[in-house]
Amino acid sequence: MDTLYLVIPCYNEEEVLPETSRQLLEKMNSLMQKGKISEKSRIVFVNDGSKDRTWEIIEELHQQNPIYQGVKLSRNKGHQNALLAGLMTVKAHCDMTISLDADLQDDIDAIDEMVDKYYEGCDVVYGVRSARDTDTFFKKFTAEGYYKCMKKLGADVVFNHADYRLMSRRALDGLESFKEVNMFLRGVVPMIGYKSDMVYYARKERFAGESKYPLKKMLAFAWEGITSLSTKPIRMITTLGIVIFIISLIMLIYSLISYICGSAITGWTSTIVSIWAIGGLQLFAIGMIGEYIGKVYLETKARPKFIVDQYLSDDSDSDK
Repeated sequence: MDTLYLVIPCYNEEEVLPETSRQLLEKMNSLMQKGKISEKSRIVFVNDGSKDRTWEIIEELHQQNPIYQGVKLSRNKGHQNALLAGLMTVKAHCDMTISLDADLQDDIDAIDEMVDKYYEGCDVVYGVRSARDTDTFFKKFTAEGYYKCMKKLGADVVFNHADYRLMSRRALDGLESFKEVNMFLRGVVPMIGYKSDMVYYARKERFAGESKYPLKKMLAFAWEGITSLSTKPIRMITTLGIVIFIISLIMLIYSLISYICGSAITGWTSTIVSIWAIGGLQLFAIGMIGEYIGKVYLETKARPKFIVDQYLSDDSDSDK
């Protein structure tokens, strides 16, 4: 039997942790009793600089039962980096990991099928939402539009998949070889290759607490993913520039013909509109290019994506 580690990023999750830990413990015990995973399997909570009692609760859980482990980051680094920190910290201790959110909106019963597919030879198993019935119309429209937009812009992401996935140790080794600072796991994991499959599940309502991804953060996350995985936006600016240049030539020819034919001089409206349109396009283009230059700047600095302050494990509760 292989060892499974569940990795759960946490940011201000004191309201959900007691229930989440209980449900996950029941699931792990069930898998152990069925002989699907080793008794050395663990549940690892990653504290991403929480400002509430999240870390204190994790410490209490670890003292009550060693199956609970904790990774404390030195400061808040964001969901993606917190998840990556957890995966890289436990990589040497497990045969497979499953990442999921602390609110348990992702159906944990899908874990059984993920493990089955792992034993069938899959290194990566994606948890994919079968429907978005629990979402509002706006959330459903924007989310599906986001995935379609990512595809069109050249980012290889799995439709309706977030960060609920199983990864083997071999896949984690492959993930570790990606050195970029701006890590967008949903787009990077498919680049690893290896045999993969999907498990479909129905997403539940959040049973406590508040969502850590309001609209503003969702838009920023979407922008981060697009600019981290694709250069097509810059190519689109080039294409748009060529189109506008062609239109300007057409307008030049039209103006010359109008002048020769003695037509009236074009009014102020068309002049002002064209000035604002070109000016806006230039500012947009400069901003887009600046976004990529900023990412190049961060990559060249090669700052660490995370720093682990403390790791509560079987061996020691001391800082590592």
